[in-house]
Parts: sequence; C-alpha cells; structure tokens
Amino acid sequence: MDQPSKIAASAALIFAAIAAGPVVAQQGDETAPSGPQAPTEDAAPVVPEQQDALPETGTGPVDDREAALRGHLDGLFARLANPQSPDWQQVQAQIRVAWNQSGSPSMDLLATRADKAMEEERHDDALLFLNDLTRLAPDFAEGWNKRATVYFLQGSYGDSIDDIARTLALEPRHFGALSGLGIILDRLGDKKGALEAYRRAVEIHPNLPGAQEGIKKLTKEVEGQRL
Repeated sequence: MDQPSKIAASAALIFAAIAAGPVVAQQGDETAPSGPQAPTEDAAPVVPEQQDALPETGTGPVDDREAALRGHLDGLFARLANPQSPDWQQVQAQIRVAWNQSGSPSMDLLATRADKAMEEERHDDALLFLNDLTRLAPDFAEGWNKRATVYFLQGSYGDSIDDIARTLALEPRHFGALSGLGIILDRLGDKKGALEAYRRAVEIHPNLPGAQEGIKKLTKEVEGQRL
C-alpha cells in the first residue's frame, strides 16, 4: 500500500471509531482503538487556559464522578453547538479544563510536567512524561491528545495520527483532535480526509477558529466549489 493509501486508510479508521462512539481502553491493552489537543493551522496546540475547574462531585465512587463529568461536558457541548453563542470562547475553555481532569493526582502531575516541558519546547522530555501517562491511564483521552501534539511538533505525523485516533475513540467530540487531524491530512496530501475532519469538527464547534477557512479552501480543491 502506498503512502497516500495508508493515510486515507488511517483516516477512514478514525472516522469509523468516531461513529462507533466512545471506547474505554483497558490498562495495558495495546490493541484498543488507537488515536490530541491537535494543532490548528494558526498555532500549535497550547496548554489549555486555566478557567473554573469542574465543580467538586463529593466523595462518591469513581463511577459517580465520571457520570458527573459526562453530564457537565454534555451541557457545555450543547451550548458550544449553537453557532450564535456569544460566550463560545468561555465554553470552549471550560471544556478544555474538564478534559484535563484525569481523576488521579498522580496522572495530573504527569500531565502538568508534560505541559511545562511543551511550553519550554523540551519535546523529548514531554514525550517521556506522556509515554508514562498513556501507559498508566490509557482511558484518559487528553493524555493521548497531548502526546499527539508533541508528535505533531516533532513532525512525526504518523505517530500523531495514531494518537489522534486514540483520543477520538475515547472522546469523539474532541474538536481539537479533529482540527489537528485535518491539518495533518492536508499536509500529507489527503485533501478529502482533511475536509471530512474539518467538517466533523465544525458540527461540534461551529465557531472553531480556522476550521471554516480550512473547509472553504479544501472544498474548492476537493469538490471544485466555493462556499
């Protein structure tokens, strides 16, 4: 299989994983669907801005906390989906904060150290932290997302796509991962796949910066149309 075919096949698998819905990876399961905050064309992904964190859910079981987090995110995504939302930037920031809550202080510490290393452009150090994070918390979508970001910054697009797939298998609504997938596929020559990724991203986040511009450019290239 030639390189463009491999890229198209990877994109098809990712879109299939999204359609299948979230998958919870098992500890040490290397065969779980593979798949960051993915980058935008204007700027590489950055550490999510620190807004109000998810409210405490008490001392109940882990399942209760996860249910509360899902409900919190569902409400935020409902607001984000409104193209006329006046506070979409605030909602976007709140979603990113929620995504960054692993539920484990130890895992949060690894993520924080990785974020700091990325800020300082110590990508190899960030990768070490994120290798541990994804191994120890394989069901934490943002761990895969962060590692995909590092791979992107290093130019390892194939590895980044693999971690994007992991991210989207766990959180199909990850508009950042979809946007990043669009950028990578565009750069690698899969214009049709890139267009699909951008379109899926704006279905979730109509005001996503850069996505509409990507759709306009790729629609002309792929379908010969102007929006």
